[in-house]
Amino acid sequence: MTSSFTWWRSTTTHHHGTPVVVKMENPNNWSMVELQSPTEDDFLNDTVSSKGRNKNAKQLTWVLLLKAHRAAGCLTAIAPATFFLASAVRRRLYAESCAYYKGWHFGAPDLDFGYLYSLRNGIKPVVKDGGLPDVESGDNEGFFPMVLVQIPMCNEKEVYQQSIGAVCNLNWPKSKILIQVLDDSDDPATQLLIKDEVHKWKNEGVNIVYRHRVIRDGYKAGNLKSAMNCGYVKDYEFVAIFDADFQPNQDFLIKTVPHFKDNEELGLVQARWSFVNRDENLLTRLQHVNLAFHFEVEQQVNGIFLNFFGFNGTAGVWRIKALEESGGWLERTTVEDMDIAVRAHLHGWKMIFLNDVECQCELPESYEAYRKQQHRWHSGPMQLFRLCLPDIIKSKISIWKKANIIFLFFLLRKLILPFYSFTLFCIILPMTMFVPEATLPAWVVCYIPATMSFLNILPSPKSFPFLVPYLLFENTMSVTKFNAMISGLFQLGSAYEWVVTKKSGRSSEGDLVSLVESKEIQRAGSEPDLEKLEAELKEKEKKKKHKKHNRIYTKELMLAFLLLTASLRSLLSAQGIHFYFLLFQGLSFLLVGFDLIGEQIAS
Repeated sequence: MTSSFTWWRSTTTHHHGTPVVVKMENPNNWSMVELQSPTEDDFLNDTVSSKGRNKNAKQLTWVLLLKAHRAAGCLTAIAPATFFLASAVRRRLYAESCAYYKGWHFGAPDLDFGYLYSLRNGIKPVVKDGGLPDVESGDNEGFFPMVLVQIPMCNEKEVYQQSIGAVCNLNWPKSKILIQVLDDSDDPATQLLIKDEVHKWKNEGVNIVYRHRVIRDGYKAGNLKSAMNCGYVKDYEFVAIFDADFQPNQDFLIKTVPHFKDNEELGLVQARWSFVNRDENLLTRLQHVNLAFHFEVEQQVNGIFLNFFGFNGTAGVWRIKALEESGGWLERTTVEDMDIAVRAHLHGWKMIFLNDVECQCELPESYEAYRKQQHRWHSGPMQLFRLCLPDIIKSKISIWKKANIIFLFFLLRKLILPFYSFTLFCIILPMTMFVPEATLPAWVVCYIPATMSFLNILPSPKSFPFLVPYLLFENTMSVTKFNAMISGLFQLGSAYEWVVTKKSGRSSEGDLVSLVESKEIQRAGSEPDLEKLEAELKEKEKKKKHKKHNRIYTKELMLAFLLLTASLRSLLSAQGIHFYFLLFQGLSFLLVGFDLIGEQIAS
């Protein structure tokens, strides 16, 4: 009796609590089974059982992590759906109330193509008086306010000629337009070329001035702010902005400025971009898919229902009063365009997006240029979110507009989606291949990504053959976007990095000598100009012959190794759909890691 009591005391001294074993068949079906009293053999194998418990604890951690990620994914999907549903109900109730009090009655619509076409035209912004002014008619009673046009540029000798030429050909009374070429170039040769181009058009009778800053603080925002401080700006009511690679059509001002007439609350009219090199390579095609969704859905829908969207920084016309009341251009972030749009919205100014007015521009053709552009586009909004959040909460706009700015405008596209894509497809999914008990269902791996890609590609139906490459490339870009998001959110050094997107000048690669032989350029130029342009053409041809090299991206290659290893593991464990996804996603990272997508960089 005493010996048995002594044995019981010794066992309870070393083993507190009831031993359990965690049984895991899959992450959704696991249970805990209580064991019977321990035997002497159990204590002889105490070391082995300790390792088993550690392994089971790791498995349980993976299960909890997967469930937490699944919950975050559900919130990501439910929150915007709830917001859009509430907004739709609110708009419907408001419209029906107005219709009831005005005595309008609606029957069941006949949804034919004619009805849908008229419905789409019904939501498109139109000029209030129903007509556009005609410059050629000489009608002095038309709406022709004073318009200032600004072309900010910095070391962009590949594209300066066509942008200045396109703006100088805008159809607007010459006495009511002033063009500012805002040159921030630090290359003396580029400065001389741009200054000479401005001189030519000035001799042609165009009202154009050249400005160059000695102290280049604040990047583009500082450049625009400096130009708006000129004394003659007070004589102008509107300002149109075009980046150096943008070429507006002659009727751009005719189609945009009249929307301001009799609409004192309107602060911005934004036009859509079109791309001269959208079919140049796979990279430009995938960019076009992304931007088509941005214009068709994000900007057009928000412009119609909320009168708010992010200014694109170019191809837009601002009411100068709206800029001044909103605080003007600020150099506090690298997304000065988004900054001024948010502040203008908080001050009650409205914005409209014209999807049928296009302005030609250029897409980055190399992955390096695109990566730097995306880093700035995703780190800047996080900087701005930290700065603007208190102002948004304190503003007098409705709770719906506050929710739209905070969740949809800032968090969803710039924070939640990059985080979700990076953690799920680049970390959690490949790691689950090494924990057999932790699996992801097929709808997480296949159906949700395919559905999201399908919705993103809808605005550009011709891009449907690129559905799978688009999905894989967006997951690959999530590494850059996630890194940019973290740097912007926590104010790291790279968040303030501003690199001018490299232009290829593809829209200006025509034969410069043949351009000189045309009548208009002949009037503006001279024989020395011809020699200079010929020399420039030879220099471009010489650059094309330079050997191009590929950059190596370490992060992408490391993830490629992880994904390809995980795909091999999934093949051995007979997980078919996971194998194919991991294989193709790993190959996508491998191509990007070796810089095999887009144009290579010339040495």
